[in-house]
Amino acid sequence: MNKTYLRPLSLVFGADAMAMIAAGTAGALGGIPHIAFTHAEKIMRDGKLISRSIHAFTDIKNHPLTDEITKLRDGFAGLSFNRCNIMGIVNVTPDSFSDGGQHEETALAIAHGLALAEQGADILDVGGESTRPGSNEVSIDEERTRIMPVVAALAANHRVSVDTRKGLLMREAAGFGAKIINDVSALKFDAASVAAIVETGLPVVLMHAQGEPRTMQLAPKYQDVVLDVYDWLEERVAGAVTAGIPKSLIAVDPGIGFGKTIHHNLELLRQLSIFHSLGVALLVGLSRKNMVGVLTGEKTAAKRVAGSVGGSVQAAMMGAHILRVHDVKETVDALAVFNAALAPHLVSL
Repeated sequence: MNKTYLRPLSLVFGADAMAMIAAGTAGALGGIPHIAFTHAEKIMRDGKLISRSIHAFTDIKNHPLTDEITKLRDGFAGLSFNRCNIMGIVNVTPDSFSDGGQHEETALAIAHGLALAEQGADILDVGGESTRPGSNEVSIDEERTRIMPVVAALAANHRVSVDTRKGLLMREAAGFGAKIINDVSALKFDAASVAAIVETGLPVVLMHAQGEPRTMQLAPKYQDVVLDVYDWLEERVAGAVTAGIPKSLIAVDPGIGFGKTIHHNLELLRQLSIFHSLGVALLVGLSRKNMVGVLTGEKTAAKRVAGSVGGSVQAAMMGAHILRVHDVKETVDALAVFNAALAPHLVSL
């Protein structure tokens, strides 16, 4: 295998970024007009041999991958990707790693979703099957019972995503008003899921995971975690497009914590900009995960708020279009300061 990758480097923000993009000396990272890159790392991979070199934007601006990095992402569930969007987590489960059992009852889940929307969530991600490390599959009937009343209630006035691996439930969720499907198996778990996405016309998030949730953290291994995850996601995107899913309706998620060690996760965060070369929206979910606990020393998942927000801001700086979080208000507040610093002239006090 002889393959080329481009990883955007030397990021510039705000008015400086917009000026450099206009001058043709930098490119828009992920199509975002106020985040630019002036250089890129060109990575050449031939089997186990990997070489790297740094190039100015002006030297690679005509590269096909540069077009994928800089093109505007639009048409994904009506979201604007001129800024980072927040996906609030609504777990209707008894066993999710952080908030399992807190919103297991329908009324509590609906109330939680409404609260997250009030706090500024652009998307409410409703899930009825925990995919934490060591978890087991939930039956279709049980998952349906958990999520569909919540989806129906929240979708009446809010943009709802459904976190499911099952094609039948994707179809049913669309009927109840869901606008996005978030599949941690990237449409691999259920053979019926691809057809469900094609026929409903819903946007879909394709997430990378090595192995099944029950066993994925036992011994994850990669030759190069960033390139391996990139290749896997590229293959899933290509397969989805071939099946009839428009590229504009696809987002990718590198799957922090899904079949990865803490060092794997940190490398993915450090080199996150490479995933813009896929030419689709980028979602990042690290909220309250074990990585945050290891780095901060906080063993209780629900208390990992500050570390989670720090990771979310890092992902936003790397051009993430969507952040999947438990702590919506805290993340929204942090991004408000981040965005104000990028464009202080637009802040009205």
